[in-house]
Amino acid sequence: MTIKILNKLVAVSVLSLAFTFVSCDEKQFFDEYQSTNGEWNKSDVKKFTFEQKDTLNPFNLFVNIRNNSDYPYNNLFLIVKMSNPNGDRFVDTLQYQMANPDGTLLGNGFTDYKESKLFYREDYKFPSTGTYTVEIEHAVRANGKVKGDSLLLGVSDVGFRIENIN
Repeated sequence: MTIKILNKLVAVSVLSLAFTFVSCDEKQFFDEYQSTNGEWNKSDVKKFTFEQKDTLNPFNLFVNIRNNSDYPYNNLFLIVKMSNPNGDRFVDTLQYQMANPDGTLLGNGFTDYKESKLFYREDYKFPSTGTYTVEIEHAVRANGKVKGDSLLLGVSDVGFRIENIN
């Protein structure tokens, strides 16, 4: 009987500790991931929608990429489109370094799986309150090729994150 009680206490302690770590992310305003199942198709535009009510304080905006050793390039090109409630749409073409010169992947994680938190906009103040939409698509192509890759291997998840600065 005491073993059962001890096991329950350990389980409750572990769950409480896990909840504490998850809830301690005070900077997080918005954080969402969408899966690619290990292959990111060019036509699979990732779309994130969120409500913003704060136009006074600055935020940091990130694109998060989870990838593995199947990723064939040392960089990543993205097209990020942000639409605000007023109907204005801003389009950015971004390039990120994803691997060291020796081919080892950058980012956080163990073994062949890495997560990269890539700056999209720093100290950004939202111009108006309301619903915002962010669309992310890849624009990767091999050196010397005009046509981009229709299927990007090694990317398992694409995310978008907004953090409070203060």
